[in-house]
Amino acid sequence: MSDATMRESETRRVSRRRFITGTGSLLGAAAIVGHAPRAWAGVRAAAAPIGSGAHVPALVIGTGYGGSVAALRLAEAGVDVHMVEMGMAWDTPGADGKVFANTTRPDDRSFWLRTRTKQPLSNFLGFPLDKNVNCRTGILDAEEFGGITVYQGRGVGGGSLVNGGMAVTPRRENFGAILPTVNAAEMYATYYPRANSGLGVGTIDPAWFDSADCYQYARVGRKHAQRSGFPFLFVPAVYDWDYMKQEAAGTVPRSALDGEILYGNNHGKKSLQKTYIERIRATGRVTISPLHKVTTVTPAPGGGYTVLIDQLNTGGQTTVTKTVTADKVFFAAGSVGTSKLLVGLKATGALPLLNDEIGRGWGDNGNVMCGRANHLWDPTGKVQSSIPTGGIDNWDAGGAFAEIAPLPTGIETWASFYLSITKNPHRARFTWNAAAGKAELDWQTAWKQPSIDAAKTIFDKINRKEGTIYRTDLFGTYKIWGDHLTYHPLGGAVLDKATDNHGRLHGYSGLYVIDGALIPGNTSVNPFVTITALAERNIERIIATDL
Repeated sequence: MSDATMRESETRRVSRRRFITGTGSLLGAAAIVGHAPRAWAGVRAAAAPIGSGAHVPALVIGTGYGGSVAALRLAEAGVDVHMVEMGMAWDTPGADGKVFANTTRPDDRSFWLRTRTKQPLSNFLGFPLDKNVNCRTGILDAEEFGGITVYQGRGVGGGSLVNGGMAVTPRRENFGAILPTVNAAEMYATYYPRANSGLGVGTIDPAWFDSADCYQYARVGRKHAQRSGFPFLFVPAVYDWDYMKQEAAGTVPRSALDGEILYGNNHGKKSLQKTYIERIRATGRVTISPLHKVTTVTPAPGGGYTVLIDQLNTGGQTTVTKTVTADKVFFAAGSVGTSKLLVGLKATGALPLLNDEIGRGWGDNGNVMCGRANHLWDPTGKVQSSIPTGGIDNWDAGGAFAEIAPLPTGIETWASFYLSITKNPHRARFTWNAAAGKAELDWQTAWKQPSIDAAKTIFDKINRKEGTIYRTDLFGTYKIWGDHLTYHPLGGAVLDKATDNHGRLHGYSGLYVIDGALIPGNTSVNPFVTITALAERNIERIIATDL
């Protein structure tokens, strides 16, 4: 071992020892690997929102997957953490007694600051589905850029509140193309298992799947895929399968079987509120401020960072602006939120030393949607579980993985519906428009063509085999492909480019990215397990070496 290597090793060992000693307990050492004893956790009463003038050791911007992992592990290591979330807490029932609105009956809980809904599936049987609603800080943001609409969750729990819950670990042979600078052996031996455990991932009982009326649509999808030579895969999910069975038996309130998904799920789904955030609250070291939006981060004269935060009301207006000092700041506002914020901070001179990789490498995970019109002898069912459980894998041959998705309309549609994740090479960039005072994205709708071509390798073949056709009434008039959107934004502050190989932003000590912005545009499957696992990897190193 060289003298330099020995010095670096000793420095890290001493730094780690000082940090653990500084917590006043050896519990910090256990927490570094995610195993702090339960007896250590105390429950803190609900705290008031962060106050102007506050000083916090760690500020986490966002409460989605990456931010929740960071907050939990920091707290377990003895660090006091404050999380700020632009959306609402989603812990109070509405007039109907439910926290979340039903997918087929959107209201002012459903969309973020819109007067009219903008649903991913905009038409059905020739009728438009969107409706007028009151403008409020609702749960789903349909953020429009040039060429694409990006759907994002708004609230404590981030995207976990509104996604379909498909918790997919990529095939190991694909991992090198996803995160080429990350050790795959470590991810699959340690961090993917840790993420799956922390998220509460489970797989449906295949025997129950084969008999449940609510998965008739998925069984039809399986039959058609297999008859065309494609493998059908059971896909893990973050749903309480025992609760799902009770829903089907009629012994508990329906949730997935009442179509709840797009605007939240009131019962069986294990969003971050029920997993990481529940554990976060139990540490007694984390407070969360909903309806708070970070606008500026600048180096503070005495060290650390000065952070400006707007507190919002439910109409989206700023009621007060607060100034907070943080020793360390973790950007976890999602791929779009983190990228927009960092691009603005660099361009306006707040953080001018950020490198030129900021804003680059953004992709849509190759998302494209379509529907197929089946024959009358292939009904897909009136009652459909909103939690998908099956996928069609043609990644190696055609560059597509297709989720067999529900159409929970409450009526028989004879339709099969799919969300495909595809191998799309196009990457966009966020830039700063000084005149407009906002970040913009240079995505082009034409860039979706490779995704359509990849999806067609599956569905053209199925249509030929089954003698069926594509639906043309779901995304507008005579439009087959839902090529206008993404559910899975990734990139914009790419690992080992905008940051080092563990998410430390270049140019500034104590600033970190720990969300989907680190992943360059594609994960080959639904991304949230990979975002969680990468955050687990990165925060472990940060705790061991930086604190």
